[in-house]
Amino acid sequence: MSFSSRVKEELLRVVPEKHCCMLSELSALTQTCASLRLMGGGRARVIYETENPALAKRIFLLLKRRMEITPLLEFNRHKRLGGRRLSILTVPEAESTRLLVALRMLQESEGGTVFKGVPRAALTRRCCRAAFVRAAFLGAGSVTSPDQEYHLEFVTTGGHADALMKMLEKSGIQPRVTKRRDTDVVYLRRGDDVVSCLALMGAHGALLDMENTRISRDARNQANRARNCDEANLKKQLSTGEKQARAITAYSLAHSLGGLPPLLQELGRIRMLHPEASLEELGQMLAKPIGKSGVNHRMRALMTCISNDASTEEPEEAGDQGGDCQGGAP
Repeated sequence: MSFSSRVKEELLRVVPEKHCCMLSELSALTQTCASLRLMGGGRARVIYETENPALAKRIFLLLKRRMEITPLLEFNRHKRLGGRRLSILTVPEAESTRLLVALRMLQESEGGTVFKGVPRAALTRRCCRAAFVRAAFLGAGSVTSPDQEYHLEFVTTGGHADALMKMLEKSGIQPRVTKRRDTDVVYLRRGDDVVSCLALMGAHGALLDMENTRISRDARNQANRARNCDEANLKKQLSTGEKQARAITAYSLAHSLGGLPPLLQELGRIRMLHPEASLEELGQMLAKPIGKSGVNHRMRALMTCISNDASTEEPEEAGDQGGDCQGGAP
């Protein structure tokens, strides 16, 4: 079972108790799962279609409990979808108009009925916003497994994307919208927004799974960054040590290290023998061990002496370094 299917399975176990929340769920399910079949003479029927039997049962119970409407339930095999069974719920003509008016999808006026919007409670109450978003996800939503990427989306038609975006924005979630063929796709790409949306809908089990995955991913990324940093530092250390060793060797062959102060001679000989060693390790190899700062200071003085000698065949560019080649080194 995919992560998206597990989320929907969990959401189907969330039962709305308040009448306002039932109406919000019906509004979202009507926008995502229903179509309007015109019968002529101003008559119409609302027809819900879904491949999920559990969702069909939910729509049936919501219509019966909230609107006292008993829809006609049929099943049909969809040839183009591999023979999968399609659940069809048809609301009778006499009840379809009453349902749409209750959902504020139609508003009766002198000139007939016109499109209005969504139930007012869905825009003002958090519980109703949660019910609306939850039903919209059940009807036309999907979420990618957090192991791959952070992506949650709702596929909407008929200009219903604005209402859904308002619901999400009022809940502190920042959605985006894009066109995909003839549909508007409202989507979330930030991990924090996906987590907030799961919490809003009531998918707490999926939320915990996603947070565990996020923690594991962050820990893995930090470990990778630390490893890459260590590798880069090691390469830099080896490269610097090898350059210093070559420069000291070239100077020794041309002039010998005997003309340098004793402390610099000692450090130069140790560097030639151990080009891979770090400054801390070099400091511990000295007759009188010193710390990294002291080794760095002596090395700068040593490389300055070498680079200032014009006869050195392979000079070492030590940058802005200072030191006294004639006197003692610290």
